[in-house]
Amino acid sequence: MTFSPRDKTANVPTDRPVVVAARTGTLKSVQVDGGGSGPLKGVLSADGTRWRSTATARPGTNYTVKAVSVDGAGKQSQTTSTFSTVKGDKTFDIKTITPNKDDTGLTVGVGMPIMITFDKPVADRVAVERNLTVRSSKPVEGAWHWFDDTHVDFRPQKYWPAHTKVRVEAKLAGVRGGPGLYGKRDVRLDFKIGREQITKGSTNEHVLVVRRDGKRIRTMPMSAGQGGAWKYYTTSGIHLAMSREPVTIMTSPGIGPGQAGYYSMTVYNTVRISNSGEYVHSAPWSVGSQGNSNVSHGCVNISPANAIWFLKNTLIGDPIIITGSPRKLEPTNGWGHWQENWKQWLKWSVLKAGPTIVL
Repeated sequence: MTFSPRDKTANVPTDRPVVVAARTGTLKSVQVDGGGSGPLKGVLSADGTRWRSTATARPGTNYTVKAVSVDGAGKQSQTTSTFSTVKGDKTFDIKTITPNKDDTGLTVGVGMPIMITFDKPVADRVAVERNLTVRSSKPVEGAWHWFDDTHVDFRPQKYWPAHTKVRVEAKLAGVRGGPGLYGKRDVRLDFKIGREQITKGSTNEHVLVVRRDGKRIRTMPMSAGQGGAWKYYTTSGIHLAMSREPVTIMTSPGIGPGQAGYYSMTVYNTVRISNSGEYVHSAPWSVGSQGNSNVSHGCVNISPANAIWFLKNTLIGDPIIITGSPRKLEPTNGWGHWQENWKQWLKWSVLKAGPTIVL
């Protein structure tokens, strides 16, 4: 038998595969044991002559390879080989992954991206992205997108199909993230896509229309940003529902107490749609303007009854599309991922697009 790495090799890169090959006969079994780090999984070739590891080794670990072969006469023999991996000075970990049970729930809207933040900057984006796998019950074309060295997100080319089951596998334990930096652990997340609900509103027509699975289910008069100052325009673009809040304290942007135009008010039944302070929310004070004019400071105002309904019937990740305003939603404002076309999205992907693996 032949072994790669060779016996007693030191400082082996963690992403180098372990290969065992039978010169004559076939392999009966191969075990690669890393002690406390556990065994390395692998696959045997169809003809039984070659075994290759499929997992990433841990840094700073001594591995023992035990292989049993069988010759043409049925005689078994065992050979043992050892190697040690390069030492890692530091580890990196997933700090947050979205969606999740606490912040979004595990049933989300068709526009929901997968968002991962790391606790340390990642220099080797290729190695990390190669070990991020998305599986789904319905195949979709999708890609990861690096916003910076600690933030990578995934979205499909088009919205997720309704009722799709999704699994994210971040097999990062031992993966090289940069010089002396290696992944701490593997992470897996399962979630599902709910019904398709898309809300569209126009700042010119002053109405929100909610469609579920293509069917109009509710029409709501609205009032959008009054304009004048740029910050008082509601942004146009494809927003996503980011949170559902029974109570929100809203304060004037960029204005402090005692300054002209300052306000601080309690608002009920709000759905956040950006990081620049925009919500779809209950506004009993502007009901008379809803459906005919724009009077807000940038939010989308609807009636109390409509706000209760909208909060109850919205999933995090539902698209909320606003048109008519000269102020455009920036791709980095909240979850403005769909503001980039597919070509723009792929510009920041290392491995580019590919289909999800079917669950």
